[in-house]
Amino acid sequence: SSPHLVQVRERIRINGQPISKDLFNKYFWLVYNRLEETKDPAHASMPAYFRFLTIMAFHVFLQEKVDLAVVEVGIGGTYDCTNIIRAPVVCGVSSLGIDHTSILGDTMEKIAWQKGGIFKPGVPAFTVAQPERPLEVLRERAQELKCPLYLCPELDDFEEGCRALELGLAGAHQRSNAALALQLARTWLQRRSRQDLGELKEVPPSTELLGRPVPVAPAFRLTDAMIQGLRDTEWLGRTQVLSHGPVTWYLDGAHTTSSIQACVRWFRQAALNQDKPHDGSEVRVLLFNATGDRDTAALLKLLVPCHFDYAVFCPNFTEVSVTNNADQQNFNVTLENALTRCLENQRTWTRLLEEKVGQDPWLPSPLRVGGLLQPAPTRGSLLLVPPAPRPLNSPALVFPCLAQALRWVAQGRDPHLAAPAASGAHPHPAASSGAVLLREAAAVRVLVTGSLHLVGGALRLLDPALSQ
Repeated sequence: SSPHLVQVRERIRINGQPISKDLFNKYFWLVYNRLEETKDPAHASMPAYFRFLTIMAFHVFLQEKVDLAVVEVGIGGTYDCTNIIRAPVVCGVSSLGIDHTSILGDTMEKIAWQKGGIFKPGVPAFTVAQPERPLEVLRERAQELKCPLYLCPELDDFEEGCRALELGLAGAHQRSNAALALQLARTWLQRRSRQDLGELKEVPPSTELLGRPVPVAPAFRLTDAMIQGLRDTEWLGRTQVLSHGPVTWYLDGAHTTSSIQACVRWFRQAALNQDKPHDGSEVRVLLFNATGDRDTAALLKLLVPCHFDYAVFCPNFTEVSVTNNADQQNFNVTLENALTRCLENQRTWTRLLEEKVGQDPWLPSPLRVGGLLQPAPTRGSLLLVPPAPRPLNSPALVFPCLAQALRWVAQGRDPHLAAPAASGAHPHPAASSGAVLLREAAAVRVLVTGSLHLVGGALRLLDPALSQ
């Protein structure tokens, strides 16, 4: 699977656990040296990062003699380097979204065409409810590749009587993922001729699926193991909550419009529906970054209704120094480029709030605009804020790395994070007044979203055990 959150070893797992450092080291050098010895002298470059790890993953699975390999595509499907498996047991396509448009195309139909490229002759494939045209494209691709394609029934159709299935993952969108997982798992178990699969149940398709050009697979009675599997599933960095005293971190790697919408629904339910603290104030903070060709303005606009008191932007670097940062480092992006992106996000957020003035009583007074963004480096720290003083509910701050951003938000109240630098390090009024509010608030609720790499960097700092 990709990307990893904290350590690259997370991408290659056996029995749910990242392979050990010793195994990773052994197989990395074995594959690297074999490729080095056999590469074409005329085209002497090694496989790129993701391709190398894909080759290595297949080698690990073969050498360790796994019974079943679950392989997630990198980007797209048709031209993805994972798409070399000629005869998989089963293929699945989850809910489609607009992402990686410079590679996959700028419409859902073009993206569906790419995703359908994983279909194989005679190999069953399943997908979930999709918009009509993209679903039609998937059907055409399945016919072209002579692949039997089915729609998964709704998860409700697997529930017997009034017994609702519990999911370990929050968010309504996880219900369609769970239905897909059940179909893929059952197909594998059928291949293994397992007898305890539970009988098939012919369930009339829901109205949402009626009229679709793809047949609906029958639901089936779930085994106890399947019910437990859905209930016990954990997925770091997706709708994850870390309660560290008065500071609660809400982590979700959403980075498309549809996943940010789902993230907002989850955050509102998990955090904003909580009762306000009786003994003091609640401060809400957004920590955001986005990478690649994503439409950041569209993503940020979806987050405005959460009514954050502060928006904090920083690159996906854990520290400004890259020495202890290897697994988080993207060597294709410089700190300068990443900070420029953060400054653009800051300006976008400020503009979105200014557009909101007059429409929303939450913003008490017009925001004053003024001047260029000025860096304020002091004592080795760097903070970028709009120079005009702003009322609460408007400051947007930029930090050069995650460690500084998290320390400023936590203000020494999270035991996993060191206290921020001395008060002189953040001379700007927005930062210093915010620090006072954050120190005195009864509850600080922080949503970290926009990038899985950002969430992974935050997890590395907030849960040091993940780096072991």
